[in-house]
Amino acid sequence: METTEAQTLKEAFDKDGYVYIPGFLSAGAFRELDQKLTDFIHEVVPGMPAEHAFYEDRNDTGSLKQLFHLSEYDPFFEKLLRGSKFEQLAELLLGEKMAKGDVEYFNKPAGIGKPTPPHQDCFYFMLTPPQAITFWIPLEDVDHENGCLRYVKGSHRLGMRPHGRSQTLGFSQAITDFGTPQDQENEVAVPARTGDVLGHHGMTIHRAGGNQSTTRSRRVIGLVYFGESAREDTVAKEAYQQKLKEERSLQAS
Repeated sequence: METTEAQTLKEAFDKDGYVYIPGFLSAGAFRELDQKLTDFIHEVVPGMPAEHAFYEDRNDTGSLKQLFHLSEYDPFFEKLLRGSKFEQLAELLLGEKMAKGDVEYFNKPAGIGKPTPPHQDCFYFMLTPPQAITFWIPLEDVDHENGCLRYVKGSHRLGMRPHGRSQTLGFSQAITDFGTPQDQENEVAVPARTGDVLGHHGMTIHRAGGNQSTTRSRRVIGLVYFGESAREDTVAKEAYQQKLKEERSLQAS
């Protein structure tokens, strides 16, 4: 990446809390990623624990909604995360080395994919300072119909908003006072095509609509990085995760 391009991206990220980079992945790199994920879903996901694989309908394998910790199961995703162009970009945008990372998968199945509520990732991450970034890699074209991301520009500079319980599997917390005039004025929908990449700060407010298409899914790989300056409240996070696990067990019984 040229110096001028890098500086422009950094300035946009600092100002808006997100960046959109068209054509970040080559056609070959995209095809490899898509195929590796397809293989992973067929070969690895059936053996994953329930807390790492969420379904819209647990009895329907075609309703797979979310996967966590792919890099712990497959070296391909570890290489995607570490020593990669994504990690270099994360260091540029956050302005520091990366400490911890994760690879996730998000899907909104055709016709049944539910909306993603407005939230800030760092509410889940429980970091001080909230130095985190998520890259969003669409595996098919994403638009208003099948649920593109919507960012509130500049919200990463305005602190943590109050969150409360939502009814959305995989996104258990949502901003409780979302929809202020400032939110409405600064919210931007960001459609994206295969090969494009979106990146947003852990404090940036974002959401996505449900999948209204009856023929298209909305599959995405997410790369999450924590800056080396960030410190996790591991006790609070483990307690929260245990509570979620218990609630999911009750819902499934």
